[in-house]
Amino acid sequence: MSETVKMPALGESVTEGTVTRWLKAVGDTVEVDEPLLEVSTDKVDTEIPSPVAGTIEKILVEEDEDAEVGADLVVIGDGSADADSGDSGAEAPAEEEKEDLASDETVAPSTEEEAPAGESEKPAESSDDADSDAAGGGGGGGEGQEVTMPALGESVTEGTVTRWLKAVGESVEVDEPLLEVSTDKVDTEIPSPVAGTVLEIKVQEDEDAEVGSVLAIVGSGDAAAPKAEEPAAPAPKAEEKPAEEPKAEEKPAEAPKQESPKQESAPAPSAPAPQAADSVSGAESSGYVTPLVRKMAAEAGVDLSGVKGSGLGGRIRKQDVQQAIDAQKSQAAPAAAAPAGAAAPAAPKVEVSSLRGTEEKMPRIRKVIGQRMMESLHEMAQLTTAVEVDVTRIAKLRARAKDEFAAREGAKLTFLPFLMMAAIEGLKTYPQLNSTIDGDKIVYHGSENIGMAADTERGLVVPVIKNAGDLNLAGLARQIGDLGGRAKSNKLVPDDLSGATFTITNTGSGGALWDTPIVPAPQVGILGTGTITKRPAVVQNAEGDDTIAIRSMMYLFLSYDHRMVDGGDAARFLTFMKKRLEEGAFEGELGL
Repeated sequence: MSETVKMPALGESVTEGTVTRWLKAVGDTVEVDEPLLEVSTDKVDTEIPSPVAGTIEKILVEEDEDAEVGADLVVIGDGSADADSGDSGAEAPAEEEKEDLASDETVAPSTEEEAPAGESEKPAESSDDADSDAAGGGGGGGEGQEVTMPALGESVTEGTVTRWLKAVGESVEVDEPLLEVSTDKVDTEIPSPVAGTVLEIKVQEDEDAEVGSVLAIVGSGDAAAPKAEEPAAPAPKAEEKPAEEPKAEEKPAEAPKQESPKQESAPAPSAPAPQAADSVSGAESSGYVTPLVRKMAAEAGVDLSGVKGSGLGGRIRKQDVQQAIDAQKSQAAPAAAAPAGAAAPAAPKVEVSSLRGTEEKMPRIRKVIGQRMMESLHEMAQLTTAVEVDVTRIAKLRARAKDEFAAREGAKLTFLPFLMMAAIEGLKTYPQLNSTIDGDKIVYHGSENIGMAADTERGLVVPVIKNAGDLNLAGLARQIGDLGGRAKSNKLVPDDLSGATFTITNTGSGGALWDTPIVPAPQVGILGTGTITKRPAVVQNAEGDDTIAIRSMMYLFLSYDHRMVDGGDAARFLTFMKKRLEEGAFEGELGL
């Protein structure tokens, strides 16, 4: 018996979600509560667990498609249908089709998701034909399958074949690199969509090929063996194929170029090998290396002759070079610490991001953030006001209480709970900052729901502390720790991200002194907190005389919607916070 899994409720006011990734494919088994797919909304990315155990029979909503709450997502059966189809032999073609589709996707390692889907039909049909021929005695296997130029990125219409990694007559496995292609945006390897023997190369090295054009013909490896052992049986095909085989012999200049990967490992032609390899990185002893890997090694000063490749046939890949770079850094660290004498310190090595010079599809979370920020800027009249605050007393209180506080409350005592408590008290006193414009009406909220901007690897998320005005310092600290931890581990649920009436962003955690944050609609204010620095400041002593002392100083900055909040309102709110924090009267909250 089959059961349909529907799109669940995804939080307050969320009516639909986008399927970003299926974690299970048709034919896979799934357990109860095992993650089934990933769904993204304008508030959160989350995994959808399976409500039942069984086998995936049909996926109803593809990746990057939207589905409303309650819509059918997938059909899950009890596995009996698979068993019946397996007995009748009907499942084999489905598996072959699945493998063909998987191999087609690897032909086009680009950010264009639709390109592989469009190309998957031709390889699938050719593969089925080859399979049926093999089953019938290999009658048509010698025709081979066309390998076409895949889509290589947005606005890229053609590429240049820079090097063939396989020559005519050589065998190739599914997903094994077949050739290298270069465009004005990227250099990449093209893997083979099928296993077999390279029968013909259609586009030579340094020649251009448009997207979709035929690059090579790869024939079934099973069909090649009978041709050699029983030349009499496939006589007509044997007469047709020599027309292709001599084609390689008629061009003696190309044969050495195509067979060069084999010649590099032979002892006889050792002299010319260094000319074909990189003279800087020493790649001649490691086989062929792509330009991307060679460039990466050259920039990091890695000698490829000492790098062991983890790819097919011992090929060196980016991961291998990165491991070598990491090993160099670990070895260099102790060595650099030893000569601490007269030698001038070397400049720190720049950590080059792996994203440099690359392209990727914009994640949905970045699209949503961008859309929301632009909408907010266009809808509001925004400006920012700032004050400077001396938090020396709070710093001393925190130093005295943090260990006992952590043991008693099970939460870290950071500066943020103090700042948040002062802001909440300010919102209760000046409710203009805790309001919303609703057409011709102003709604003053009856509770303080504080959005807490969190920087994560996936991007900016803003979990919400509900009814924060009812919490004491310990309650705020626990909520901050819980929501912050779940944000970084991607464990937030949609309700955690909805309902904020005012937001705080701790820009200072990244070392920034101050910022001009954008107010998230429909709120009318967002408070930023800068980093805390120790520096000289003028203070009054007990006698009222001015003196200079080392103090812990920080900036508070408030961005607000001028349609609702005037500069005077913003200044009064920030001055309230400044006075509350500089007094540092939190001993009762800390049990001191």
